[in-house]
This record gives sequence, C-alpha cells and structure tokens, in this order.
Amino acid sequence: MATMQKLRSYRGPALFSYGFRPFFLFGAIYAGAMIPLWLAVFYGDASLPASFAPRDWHVHEMLFGYVPAVIAGFLLTAVPNWTGRLPIQGVPLMILFGAWLAGRLAVAFSGLIGWQAALGVDAMFLLLLALAIAREIIAGRKWNNLKVVTIVTLLAVTNIAFHLEAHFNGLAKFSSRAGIALVVTLVCVIGGRIVPSFTRNWLARRGSGRLPVPFGKFDAVTMVAGTAALIAWVAAPSGRLTAVALGLAGLLHVVRLARWAGERTLADRLVLILHVAYAFVPAGFFLSALSALDLVAPSAGIHAWTAGAIGSMTLAVMTRASLGHTGQALSASFATQAIYASIVVSALARIFAALEPAHSIPLLELAGAAWVFALLGFALVYAPLLGRARKF
Repeated sequence: MATMQKLRSYRGPALFSYGFRPFFLFGAIYAGAMIPLWLAVFYGDASLPASFAPRDWHVHEMLFGYVPAVIAGFLLTAVPNWTGRLPIQGVPLMILFGAWLAGRLAVAFSGLIGWQAALGVDAMFLLLLALAIAREIIAGRKWNNLKVVTIVTLLAVTNIAFHLEAHFNGLAKFSSRAGIALVVTLVCVIGGRIVPSFTRNWLARRGSGRLPVPFGKFDAVTMVAGTAALIAWVAAPSGRLTAVALGLAGLLHVVRLARWAGERTLADRLVLILHVAYAFVPAGFFLSALSALDLVAPSAGIHAWTAGAIGSMTLAVMTRASLGHTGQALSASFATQAIYASIVVSALARIFAALEPAHSIPLLELAGAAWVFALLGFALVYAPLLGRARKF
C-alpha cells in the first residue's frame, strides 16, 4: 500500500512513470522505422553515414537497439514486483532512455563521429541498465534475481565485441551470431517462465482439461542442449556436428512446447501468440541445422529466430505488459490481433525469402511491410495507454 501511495504521488510526465512506457513505445517506433530505411539501403537507393557495413548496421540495431529497449522496459517493470521497491522513474528513467537514444544516434552517425566515439556512447546504455537493475535487486535483497544482471552484462559485452569486430575485421560475423544466440537463449528462459504460467492461469479459469507441465528436469536438459547447440553454431555454423546439435535441440524444444498445452489456447490470442512465438525457436534450430549441411541459406534459420521468435515474443510481451500495467482488461482487441498476425506473416515471408530465392524480392517486401505494420501498429494503438497516467 505504501508503494502504491508513492506511485500516486508521482507528478512528472506519465511517459516516465514506469520503464515499460518509453522503452516499449519508442523501441517499437524505432524498429518499425528501421526496416524501410534498411530496404532502401539494401536496394541501393539510400546510404547511411555509419561506420558499419550496411548489413552490420541492420543486424546491430535489431539486436542491440530494439531488443535492449524491450528488455529494459520489461526489467524496469518486473524488478519492482520482485523487490517490492519503487520503480525507477522520473529523471533517472529519463537518463536511461536518453542513453539508449544517444546510442542509436551515435551508431547511425558513427561514420562522422568515429567508431571509437560511437562505441563509447552506444555501450553506455546496457552498462547503465545492468547497474540500475543490480542496485535495485541488491537493495531489495532478492539475490536469486541477480542472474538477469548477468544476461544484460553479457549483452553489453557482446555489443562492445560487435563494434570491435566490425572495425577490425570488416564484418561482425562472430559477434552477430553470439548476439542472436544470447537473445534466443533469453527468449527460451523468459518463455519457459511466462508461456506455461500464463497458459495455466487462463486454462485453470476454464475448468478441467490438460494443463502445462511445470518446469522440471526435461526443461533443464532442453535448455542445456539448446545452449550447447547455439554455442556450437556461434563457433562453427557449418558442419555435421553442429547440424546434429542443432537438430537435437530443435526436437527437444518441440517437445517442450507441446508440453505446454498450446492447442487449448486458441480462444485467447494473448496466450496463443506466446506459443506461436516460441514455435519459431525450434524452427530456427531445424533450419540452422539444414544450413549447417549447406541445404538451405543461413538466413532462413537466422530470421526464424530473429523476425519469428524474437519479433513475435517481444510484441507478445509488450502488448500484455502494456495492458496489464495500465489497468486494461487482458484481452486482445481486433487491432492487437492484427498486430500479431502481421508479425507472424513478416517472419514467415522473411524465412521463405531465404528458402525461395526466385521469389525473394516480393517476399522481402511483404516481410518488410508486415513488420512495419506490426511495430508501428503497436506504437499507434498503444501510445494513448503508454503516454497516459494510470488511474488507480
């Protein structure tokens, strides 16, 4: 009750009253606006004043621009629930958001300000976020949650490695795969908590029937196998051993997903999208296994993980958290369902663009248009909720 009273007493801009508000809104706007620019660069119709190669700029800004914004919004909202402490808000939140925004500008204009300056500015956000989260968890004495600080720190280190590899080697191949592997692992960790939990809660209200299997030894084995396969893929994306490891991990994740009773969630799109998003995880493993054997293009598996698992899961989390933390009913409106459908279409189109080179151009354009519709659609639909103070 004391915490609620203090939240009521906040008199600053509503946008900076809780971490999910600015980071979800502007993260979505940025991710949605990036793709048309990337396609223009890809087709040779535009250029960027960035020191990165165009491909690296695209990869970097999705992995270390958009994704950290969603992670920040999620953690800055979840940590107060874990610790019982007040959320980071007002000026401290503005400073964190300003650091994220400065990083995006620094990377975009890194060709003008120099790669070292861009690295310094861009690295600041994730390091500040790790420090802020660590401070709250330590102050709240919730030691078991310090593992999330490790994940954010690893992402920060990988971001720094990306800058260095891109400068000294021309392309950040290793760091790109490492960043993807790290975020996919995070999707598996977070997904393994929220997908069965939200599914169980919804199904329990509907009466008898099969419920998700709780986390157990099988899930632990699946996570270990998936992490090992991703490490093998980062180190050597081609070869039979990598293919076997990826294929086995894909099978285990299929079984893990099947144990969560997703077939019973068709009536609730807020829950269903979580299962659909997680389904792209094993799809990425299988396609990457085929790529390791030179049977399909590497981008098929990569985009199953990035556009599919990461894109869908981030939107699923952003929509649900935005509704719940602004006092709205946890139900997917027609607009929200259209956002979900668009992100799935975008992912599928991008995967098939890699699998069907003869039709890659129209499929790329469909993927880009659907991605823009999903991300900017989220920003348009949810901006009134994110920018307005909650009525207690």
